[in-house]
Amino acid sequence: MPSRRDQIHMSDAEVREYLRTNRTIIIVSIGPGGFPHPMPMWFAVDDDGTVRMTTFRKSQKVLNIQREPRVSLLVESGGGDYGQLRGVVIYGKARVVDDLDEVKRTLRRVSGADGITDPAAQKGAEAVIGKTAAKRVAILIQPEQVVSWDHRKLGGSY
Repeated sequence: MPSRRDQIHMSDAEVREYLRTNRTIIIVSIGPGGFPHPMPMWFAVDDDGTVRMTTFRKSQKVLNIQREPRVSLLVESGGGDYGQLRGVVIYGKARVVDDLDEVKRTLRRVSGADGITDPAAQKGAEAVIGKTAAKRVAILIQPEQVVSWDHRKLGGSY
């Protein structure tokens, strides 16, 4: 008989789809006093599994990551009903990237601008990205460990 943990584990394909259909992730870095520093962020996931986000270069999370690159990331949903609870935790080391092209690439991915096909809308998105990119950095996390759960797989039995 498989363990309950084995029963609720998501496959790699399920994890990819779950992350693809969510927009907000909680990044937890270690703050200056040693306490966890959780912050919600918009994110995107590359084909190789790299999680990317962008933030202002002077933010506390950037300072935290520069001091200690280990982070955990959390996406969860369905918390109103235990039988619907799903989530993914990713553990990895974050890199702060201050390259303008990488920041713009990340902004396009995270905002969905990379999927815009209308030329006028694309031009408008690029203008906004160009204005904000100079003040930002990209944060890239390569997963080292992924933990997932999908309580819907239990079929209502706990």
